[in-house]
Amino acid sequence: MTHKLRSVSLAVMTGLSLLLTGCVSTQSAATAEQGKLMVAPVMPDYKLEVTLARLNDILASAELTPEQRARFHYDRGVIYDSVGLRILSRIDFHQSLKLQPNLADAYNFIGIYYTQEGEFESAYEAFDAVLELSPDYDYAYLNRGIALYYGQRDELAVADMQSFYRANEQDGYRALWLYITESKLGAEQAKQHLAENRAKLDDSQWSTTLVDFYLGKVSREQVFEVAKQGLSHPNEYAERLCEAYFYIAKIAKRQGNYSDAANYFRLALATNIYDFVEHRYARVELAKINELIAQP
Repeated sequence: MTHKLRSVSLAVMTGLSLLLTGCVSTQSAATAEQGKLMVAPVMPDYKLEVTLARLNDILASAELTPEQRARFHYDRGVIYDSVGLRILSRIDFHQSLKLQPNLADAYNFIGIYYTQEGEFESAYEAFDAVLELSPDYDYAYLNRGIALYYGQRDELAVADMQSFYRANEQDGYRALWLYITESKLGAEQAKQHLAENRAKLDDSQWSTTLVDFYLGKVSREQVFEVAKQGLSHPNEYAERLCEAYFYIAKIAKRQGNYSDAANYFRLALATNIYDFVEHRYARVELAKINELIAQP
């Protein structure tokens, strides 16, 4: 599910390499319940720094059309976002929209930021703009659904997640988010739907393991063991840990195990996978847990 954001970043890098010719991983140990778990914080790739330097030079000195300048601001914003520089990325996205008001991708990012800040009405407006400009932009349904979920508009959140899920019923992440939103309306029925949706998933996919954890078919230990298997690129283990920590924390929070949940949300943040939805909302979830703990 989060792979969409990563694929956008990769597409930006590929596009930049073509345009420019024409004009990560350290590890530290952390302990958690049920034994020692690994946190693999990802460090920015030096290629991103080189690309940022080139973009800065182009935006400062090159003669560009408004459309080209909007695209370069957007591309730089995506890179800033991927390394956690959210204020700088937000400035770039707003600048790109001033130059090119029909840039759906920029509205999508801005909507995510509004959601993280709890400014839900502004988030809804941003995602509405995305879908008005690009009706087939299915990740706008995910992101608006998440905004509606945190904004306590549960039925509308489920409707958006159903739209997101129907676009690819073989995606375990989509099944998970549909379950997460549906469970606020009825836990038993949501779990029944998740079990039905599980039948459509590929057993070999990592996301299916997360679904199986929610269904009680695998343990936490098994989740972390599977996370080490079949890795295809250097940062994939950190990405899987980010996801595993987040979804395990959601279960712990629902069960009232706030200390465990907070620890797992912190572990998700420690991976530094800034552009994954699980990392984006781990901080939101952690703030909510702190509020619950502080209540008399």
